[in-house]
Amino acid sequence: MSSLGNVYKELNEFEKAKENYVVIRLPGGGNIKNGKTEMMKIFQILTILFVWIFCFPQINAQDSIVQYFAPNPDVKKSFVLRCNEAAIPGYELPDPLTTNNGKPVTDAFMWWKQRRPEILSQFENEMYGGIPVFANTCGKQIFRVEVINEKQDALGGKATRREVRLYFSAKTDSLYLDILLYLPNKIKTPVPAFVMLNFRGNQSVTDESDVRICTSWMTPREDGTVEYFRSVESSRGAAKSRWPIEMIIDRGYALATACYQDIDPDCDDDFQNGIHPLFYKEGQKKPAANEWGSIGAWAWGLSRILDYLESESCIHPGQIIVAGHSRLGKAALWAGAQDQRFAVVIANNSGCGGGALSKRVFGETVDLLCYVRPHWFCRNFRYYANNEENLVFDQHELIALIAPRPVYLSTAVEDIVADPKGELLSLVNADPVYRLLGTDGIGNIAGEYVLQKKNNRIYDIKMPAINRSVGATMGFHIRSGGHDITFFDWEQFLNFTDRHFLKQ
Repeated sequence: MSSLGNVYKELNEFEKAKENYVVIRLPGGGNIKNGKTEMMKIFQILTILFVWIFCFPQINAQDSIVQYFAPNPDVKKSFVLRCNEAAIPGYELPDPLTTNNGKPVTDAFMWWKQRRPEILSQFENEMYGGIPVFANTCGKQIFRVEVINEKQDALGGKATRREVRLYFSAKTDSLYLDILLYLPNKIKTPVPAFVMLNFRGNQSVTDESDVRICTSWMTPREDGTVEYFRSVESSRGAAKSRWPIEMIIDRGYALATACYQDIDPDCDDDFQNGIHPLFYKEGQKKPAANEWGSIGAWAWGLSRILDYLESESCIHPGQIIVAGHSRLGKAALWAGAQDQRFAVVIANNSGCGGGALSKRVFGETVDLLCYVRPHWFCRNFRYYANNEENLVFDQHELIALIAPRPVYLSTAVEDIVADPKGELLSLVNADPVYRLLGTDGIGNIAGEYVLQKKNNRIYDIKMPAINRSVGATMGFHIRSGGHDITFFDWEQFLNFTDRHFLKQ
């Protein structure tokens, strides 16, 4: 069995590739090649690809993972990622305002009663997977809430910090979710709150020494912050650059975060160690082909955090924002599409399977994601690998499901494989739904920036200036830099939510 070090070595053997393409070969014989496009910052690909090589025995939920392995481990598979606009195949986007039987949607009533349920059903059955009915009842899956600790003078007295544990079963060894909650002390009325999952454990978002270290299974890392698949003390504050907690508090917002690994481990364990087994029917061993994968589970977890926050008198129940970065941006979009209690939805660098159009086949693709992360989506989604032209939906319709609530997509210049233009095209093609429901949509962007339009769908658009937020009820920016979430991103998110909450 290969070592983790060997995987990194394979992934970093660079050689010249075909012009305008990025070619990825996975381990068992793998390397990543970079072509004309600058790929010095490829961490976003490495995080998608790295570590499909470990295998270890099952112990208990929240303690271990069953068979962490790669699909087809002995097969060398190559992926050609188009990163050239001229190489995009011809495609046709579905009209979010035309029903499955071809009728135009002419008013809000028809949208809510017919068209929106049609689109939601398509995403449930063909992409993210449906959540079992008995797992989808708001507030009914939290069996017990335990406040682990509270510190009323955190961050130099600016915030009250709580660590709260949500149990999802009556069993004493129940799967649980640990929430790290910061509340601004200077405001005595209910405040808006960001809900956002983290990658590396709650202790990674802050260097405060008394925040508990996450005990869930953790993706291996070479930086010394994970040992034997568990976070260690050196992980404390390891991701704090992504979490400007003091700025969030100073702006009058609460922040609730939890580690996504608490909900469902980010590996192909055949859905044995996360939340899924709690909702299997008698005799069921894994989700059905149209039932939830890991993204669906993480989205479910975001809604459970919202359930808890609604019980907190210090939180404004109508001003709860769901946000996420990368794969957790995908989860945030899916949570916002399903759960209309989220007042604002924000996704950062969410790319393919998130905010970017799939039919463009630009950068990361359905085939790539379904191969290296088969657990993210429902099994039905694999049908569309190298078969995007047969998708009867696309991600602009995911954005439309959020309407008329504010939505914001943020991208980065160097995160080319996440297809920043594809994310902007999703927004502008959801704009007609936002307009139908009485909002100003994406503002004048849909008119001023359009380069190619056919049958009322937009296929090419001029990108706005770098490091400038644009839009209206739907917002967007592309910043300098790579696949990350930065202080600049957070400034735009806070400005965006300020504008919309001040209108209320």
